[in-house]
Amino acid sequence: MNGLLKLSRLIDGLTERVGKLVIWLVLLVTLISAGNAIMRYTINYSSNAFIEIQWYLFSAIFLFGAGYTLLRNEHVRIDLIAGRLSKRGQAMIDIFGIVFFLLPMAIAVMYLSWPIFLLAYHNNEQSSNAGGLVVWPVRLLVPVGFFLLVLQGISELIKRIGFLQGLCPDPTARSQQATPEEELALAIKARQGEL
Repeated sequence: MNGLLKLSRLIDGLTERVGKLVIWLVLLVTLISAGNAIMRYTINYSSNAFIEIQWYLFSAIFLFGAGYTLLRNEHVRIDLIAGRLSKRGQAMIDIFGIVFFLLPMAIAVMYLSWPIFLLAYHNNEQSSNAGGLVVWPVRLLVPVGFFLLVLQGISELIKRIGFLQGLCPDPTARSQQATPEEELALAIKARQGEL
């Protein structure tokens, strides 16, 4: 089990790096969107390529950020039952969900999206919009994004089993470190107190 926990830490490290890169894509999408709007209203110029690159980057943010969201335990949960259980009971429900729902769904989407990417790549599929972009790179985002989600799902499964065996801390425990939003709120309150 110690070897699996080491593998889990490696996967978590990869997911953390991908997540940090994805955060920068949010800034890039915002800048492209603002630039496109400014050009449209100031010099009356717009391009379908600018709009499509925003869609492509948004897709990358969503697909590549899914594993990071799972790592951070920030995904949507409905805790009608699990919220009333002990940490061990919650870990067992997580294991059930990962094994019977998350992994099969993510593997199926990854498997089924690969031929769609290959077809787009071999045909050099182009956007149907005038001035649009090549489509195959965005088709590749789906299997790669779900592959990253499968990896993180495996890591979460290993950590839950390790927790049940007493080999690692609770993977769902929240850190005491403030989130960026909480830090900003505290800084605003402190600034208001100075005025």
